Amino acid sequence: MKKIILLLLSVFLTACTSSSTTNKNFINTKGTTLETHIPTPKGYTREQSDFAHFLQTYPLKENGSPILLYNGKKKWDQSAQIAVFKLPIENENLQQCADSVMRVYAEYYWHTKQYDKIQFHLSDGFLLSYMKWREGYRVVIKNDHASYVKSASYDDSYECFKKYLRIVFAYSGSASMVSESTPIKLNEIRVGDVFLKGGSPGHVVMIVDVCTNKEGKKAFLLAQGYMPAQEFHLLKNPLHDDPWYYEDEIKYPFETPDYTFEEGSLRRLCY
Repeated sequence: MKKIILLLLSVFLTACTSSSTTNKNFINTKGTTLETHIPTPKGYTREQSDFAHFLQTYPLKENGSPILLYNGKKKWDQSAQIAVFKLPIENENLQQCADSVMRVYAEYYWHTKQYDKIQFHLSDGFLLSYMKWREGYRVVIKNDHASYVKSASYDDSYECFKKYLRIVFAYSGSASMVSESTPIKLNEIRVGDVFLKGGSPGHVVMIVDVCTNKEGKKAFLLAQGYMPAQEFHLLKNPLHDDPWYYEDEIKYPFETPDYTFEEGSLRRLCY
């Protein structure tokens, strides 16, 4: 009996050591950005585009950091993430799943001075433009319909930009995001595409990194915000320790750590 126990203990310790070694191959704990924290699989090359570079080099919180809610408290479940982005989040329960994706796009266009591209549809179909907002136009909601009213002076500060986003987050969501997107095929994916289920509640996860091998097969990384409003975080792959999702292993229903998407949910945003 003693020999059997020792044998089982040996097998257990070997498995633990193997798992730890495997994890080290997939994650560089000293990496401070997506591209330095998560190496590509062998034989794969990362996508090259301005938006991809923005996300690949976006700062991450220190390795092992918990996901925080909008109020600074820890999210109750800390099992889904590999890393947490330093994407700003305000002290309100507004920046949830779809809002986090919109914030990523808005921050990218803000920092690259493509201000005319910062515009999002509200739930009633009204297109809220940041260019109009900074000119002093504000939104009035009457009978569930939005319209502009000139009520402020020109303001191109970051604080004013955040106030614009607050209105977007309050009156947009996964349902309005459906109208701002079109279905795509898996082999067409690129950074910025989403798996999207519109509704109340719905959900959305964002493809934040893509790599391709010599055969043209792709792998990707996913990130999300969620309810209640919380920090944008990189997701694990439930199938294995390797966080990359491989094109050949994707099938529907498609399972992510917190949500399952049906076929037709892979979409490209028209931002």
